Amino acid sequence: MIDSEFLTQYKPRENSLADKIIVITGAGDGIGRCVAKTCAQHGATVVLLGRTQAKLESVYDEIEAAGHPKPAIYPMNLEGAIEQDFSAMADVLETEFGKIDGLIHNASELGPRTPIANYSAVQWQKIMQVNVNAPFMMTKALLPLLDKSTSASILFTSSSVGAKGRAYWGAYAASKAAIENLVETLADELDGTSKIRVNSLNPGATRTGMRAAAYPAEDPTTVTEPEAIMNRYLFLLGQESELINGQHFDAQPK
Repeated sequence: MIDSEFLTQYKPRENSLADKIIVITGAGDGIGRCVAKTCAQHGATVVLLGRTQAKLESVYDEIEAAGHPKPAIYPMNLEGAIEQDFSAMADVLETEFGKIDGLIHNASELGPRTPIANYSAVQWQKIMQVNVNAPFMMTKALLPLLDKSTSASILFTSSSVGAKGRAYWGAYAASKAAIENLVETLADELDGTSKIRVNSLNPGATRTGMRAAAYPAEDPTTVTEPEAIMNRYLFLLGQESELINGQHFDAQPK
């Protein structure tokens, strides 16, 4: 069994993701943007999925300018997406690529930091839609394409509040707990029947817009930059992790 300490020391090969097709949600900003650029740097063709076209185009331009494999853009607002949207997405990706080797569920909504007694039902449903329902529907739709890969990885983004809830984290905490269980359920179903593996990664305190929103008084210079944890993603997407299934990892010490 690989532990989180191993991940921190992992040194990826230069072209460790060569010829892989990797879909990344929330690819326009923060960790998603960094993951997309890093995967492309290591040889992957990345599919940039997000709701803001301009941000996706910016990432696209950076990857292309660096001379990495030409990426693709798939704009989608997960908040309003329904099952048919993900079926259509699967059709487009099958026509364009024929398979998928990696799926990174990075997009998340934080929601209000407020007591449950004050939590809006509308906000609760929005967070659950983006953080749980959309990843479920997307994964379900893309499983046939992932199954066409010789070694496919689905990587969900977790959080410490998904392992143990804390006051005022509301729907975000509940959604991440649901994700942890979804990882275990799907991994168990695929174990021994598919070459798809399913794991989760908790990035920890990372310098992103979501982190700043959650901790507005925090000095951002004291928080780890996304680039510092990219080797964890590369390991869990690459061939060396092909026997790892149903595990939860922390990118940083708690």
